[in-house]
Amino acid sequence: MAGSRSTSRMLTASEVADRLHVHINTVRRWSNQGMIKAYRIGPRGDRRFMEQDITNFVQEFATNHDNRKVTPQ
Repeated sequence: MAGSRSTSRMLTASEVADRLHVHINTVRRWSNQGMIKAYRIGPRGDRRFMEQDITNFVQEFATNHDNRKVTPQ
């Protein structure tokens, strides 16, 4: 494909929310905070997310946050 550097699919905020099992407003907040890279498209500025960016976000989150219980002292 001419001009295509990646085969990564673009996802809507709703699709990202479904994949991550969070509310769509959480995805928007993470985007606003720069935690997830979003691309603005169209005159309304709709957000789109690269599938690979979401995969990287999940892997980074899993690496930085383990699932061990913290026992209050």
